[in-house]
Amino acid sequence: MSVTSTTHLNFRGDAREALTFYHSVFGGRIAAITYGDAGSVQNADEADWVMWGEVVGENGFHVMAYDVPSQLPWNQGENAYFVSVSGDSAEEIGALWEKLTKGSTIVQPLEPAQWAPLYGMLKDRFGVVWVLDVANQYKG
Repeated sequence: MSVTSTTHLNFRGDAREALTFYHSVFGGRIAAITYGDAGSVQNADEADWVMWGEVVGENGFHVMAYDVPSQLPWNQGENAYFVSVSGDSAEEIGALWEKLTKGSTIVQPLEPAQWAPLYGMLKDRFGVVWVLDVANQYKG
């Protein structure tokens, strides 16, 4: 078993530009799925916004990013990032989820998602937003 944490940056329409920049700095591979790609468009003006994206460098660098849709609150100074924890198994992530939920507010229950066998989001009692998922290699 192994668990990794990744900085998950939140933007409002600038995620692709940021990912492209980080890719130019760190190299590696870049991947991005738009709200349109995922069939999850709530606002036609945001169809090309990034719903899920990442840069993974050969040197171990890893950053994730997405564009917070306009129907959700977003303040760059308050929720500019998540701590993203990925694990190899549902048991592993489920156990971490159970521990983190104590005193937390569930934002998205831990359940299957289009991009991962399990995915959930919560804000802990310290105000830190955590995203947990079972790792699933993007096959673009």
